[in-house]
Amino acid sequence: MDLERRERLAKEIVDIAYQIHVELGPGLFESVYEEVFCIELDKRGIPYKRQCPIDIFYKEHRVEKAFKCDIFVDEMIMVELKSVDQVKKIDQKQILNYMRLAGLSLGFLINFNEVLIKNGIQRFAN
Repeated sequence: MDLERRERLAKEIVDIAYQIHVELGPGLFESVYEEVFCIELDKRGIPYKRQCPIDIFYKEHRVEKAFKCDIFVDEMIMVELKSVDQVKKIDQKQILNYMRLAGLSLGFLINFNEVLIKNGIQRFAN
């Protein structure tokens, strides 16, 4: 895995969240933030998959489409988007579990429903 590329992408993800929040602010539906996040990824030429189904293995059995990742950036970073009053502990546990099951080492949980977006961006390393 190219750690330097992954870190560049991580910085782009944070910048995209910031740019969206400056332009649109808090209070919209998650689907709106997901749409504009993907527009920004397209503009920057960053590959991604949206609502990407993830297969997992359970005791040597493949479970197809066990869950969906909101945005899967360049096959290496999971991005889960929220627009809620408060991110719950279960949301944090969920992204860590998703990352583990998908074999990923980096993910972001971004809650756009914050006055300051810096308070809504959580980076997770697995």
